Amino acid sequence: MKPEYDFSKGERGKFFHKDVVFKIPVYLESDVQDYLTARAEDEGVPLEDVVNRMLKHEIELMEAAK
Repeated sequence: MKPEYDFSKGERGKFFHKDVVFKIPVYLESDVQDYLTARAEDEGVPLEDVVNRMLKHEIELMEAAK
């Protein structure tokens, strides 16, 4: 790194977008990903749809057990 940086021509907020939603990356173990990918392909839907549906179902089960 340089000892000094010149920010005199910088523009505050140039890349800020108020309504941006940050999506966290989720890393699956390879056997889980392989299974879910195959299931998504069989259903003809994106992998994220299968994962979200399964997680929502799991949340419902956990909430019902409270």
